[in-house]
Amino acid sequence: MSDPENPTVFGKILRGEVPADIVWDDIHCLAFRDIAPKAPQHILIIPKRYVPRLSDAREEDRTLLGHLFFVAGEIARQEGFAKHGFRVVVNDGRGGGQEVMHLHVHVLAERDFTWPPG
Repeated sequence: MSDPENPTVFGKILRGEVPADIVWDDIHCLAFRDIAPKAPQHILIIPKRYVPRLSDAREEDRTLLGHLFFVAGEIARQEGFAKHGFRVVVNDGRGGGQEVMHLHVHVLAERDFTWPPG
C-alpha cells in the first residue's frame, strides 16, 4: 500500500527501509515513536497513502483524516495517557513547521503544554 515514489523518510519507514518503534499499524495508517521527541510521549501517525500536506488532502481523504484523529485517541488510551490529556498537532508546509512532507499527526503527552503554542 506504500507508494514506492514517496521519497520521504516516512515513505522509507512504510517500505521497511528505515526502522521505527511502531505502536500502531492498520490498513490506513502507521504510528511510531518520534526519534527526536518534544515530550515524554511523542508519537507520529502517518497515512499509508502518500499525502504530502494537509492542504493537499482531497475529498476522498475525508475518512482517512478522521481515522488519523480516531487513532490518536486510541493510542492515548493504549499508551495510558488519555486520562491526563494530550496534544494533537498537524503542521502544514514549511511555513507551518512541517519538516517531513508526508502528512503526519503528532501526539504529545506527559508534560504540560502552554497556549498559544509556538
